[in-house]
Amino acid sequence: MRECISIHVGQAGVQCGNACWELYCLEHGIQPDGQMPSDKTIGGGDDSFNTFFSETGAGKHVPRAVFVDLEPTVVDEVRTGTYRQLFHPEQLITGKEDAANNYARGHYTIGKEIVDLVLDRIRKLADQCTGLQGFLIFHSFGGPDQYTSLLMERLSVITERNQNWNSPSTQPHKSPLPSTYTNLNRLIAQIVSSITASLRFDGALNVDLTEFQTNLVPYPRIHFPLATYAPVISAEKAYHEQLSVAEITNATFEPANQLVKCDPRHGKYMACCMLYRGDVVPKDVNAAIATIKTKRTIQFVDWCPTGFKVGITTNHHCCPGGDLLKYREPSAC
Repeated sequence: MRECISIHVGQAGVQCGNACWELYCLEHGIQPDGQMPSDKTIGGGDDSFNTFFSETGAGKHVPRAVFVDLEPTVVDEVRTGTYRQLFHPEQLITGKEDAANNYARGHYTIGKEIVDLVLDRIRKLADQCTGLQGFLIFHSFGGPDQYTSLLMERLSVITERNQNWNSPSTQPHKSPLPSTYTNLNRLIAQIVSSITASLRFDGALNVDLTEFQTNLVPYPRIHFPLATYAPVISAEKAYHEQLSVAEITNATFEPANQLVKCDPRHGKYMACCMLYRGDVVPKDVNAAIATIKTKRTIQFVDWCPTGFKVGITTNHHCCPGGDLLKYREPSAC
């Protein structure tokens, strides 16, 4: 098994988590109450869901996730929402008051009161895993990120001590902006799903999360990737657009498709991982990448001139109610 544990911290992390688990349930055919009608044999059959879900003896699928907030308002929306029966009650953890954007309160006083409880819940989830790939930590960068820094500090100490956890990454893979914009969170959910799709579904080329660290992290401190997604296009406009593999590949290198505001055309790439979903064949991917390498606007460092890692997964879904193009059309990130 190659499990991932999701940790959703604060308003941004929790709201983005809602979008993520909505999408995961859609992808694996899991209902809001945790039941999977297509899974006729408990503990057997297709186990692609085990990356994000654990299966109980009663056949219910429980997310490998912890929701944490220093005040209860946002997590209460999960407790009373559509997916309230999906999550284990002990994995929804809240305090009584927030840190009020005060770093000292979040790190040393209010946050310190519940950090041991959170770590205990994470430890229990990790012990249930047979091959833990890592942690997906969802939190905001908008304002003093007090509690997350405390949690990650303590989490890194635990992972170093426990050799059975396969040295998982404790850095934030996705850090959404704190907002109530549902479609923004669903876009982030789409990208997180694409990064982990090869752990869960079959494809022509599968990519393990540990391969990201091997191929994309040349130095330990340079470990924050620049994420992009294409096509970011509505279903209505899709009929007027060229959606070939070559066009989508080119679009991933456009600044408008990035999740971070910067212009890589003013620098050089050290490595690149292209993850495709949908009706994509390796021949088209190889041709598209060969074309990319000829462009002068996309420069790689001299010591890694051909640093492309490629993954292809046939399964493709989009969040229900979102604006993105649906289902079988190819996408890349």
